Amino acid sequence: MKFVALLFIVLTALSSASALAQSNPAVRKQQFNLDNGLALQGYDPVAYFTQNKAVKGSASNAFTYKNITYRFVSAANQKAFQDSPDRYEPQYGGWCAYAMGAAGEKVEVDPETFKLVDGKLFLFYHSFINNTLTKWNKDESALHKKADASWMKFVQAS
Repeated sequence: MKFVALLFIVLTALSSASALAQSNPAVRKQQFNLDNGLALQGYDPVAYFTQNKAVKGSASNAFTYKNITYRFVSAANQKAFQDSPDRYEPQYGGWCAYAMGAAGEKVEVDPETFKLVDGKLFLFYHSFINNTLTKWNKDESALHKKADASWMKFVQAS
């Protein structure tokens, strides 16, 4: 019984530290994959869900959430994000999900190579000879668990 209580306390502490690091705007800005200050290289996070494709947002529809700036294709998408930002933000700060799971590394992505899983946005590196989404799909369950653990190490270290 003491072990269970101790385990609960440790897990609660880790979860609280992670939540605190993720909610701190300065820490978030250091952890996220940003291109000239923009998340998703300027692609609209809501469009991934509503159009099932990557669509560039515009500077006239920009919104900054906890120090991270996003662009949107429309005022409606911007409002949807403002109403529920946690629903639309990319996993692992917008870094490659496969690299986070396979090696615990932050690797750039191709914002047009993505996957929606259980209402979450995952992004992947993709070059002429290497598409990490196909590698992710071969062992998604294990890589997802490893990526979650690796990302927690990044946000807890901040």
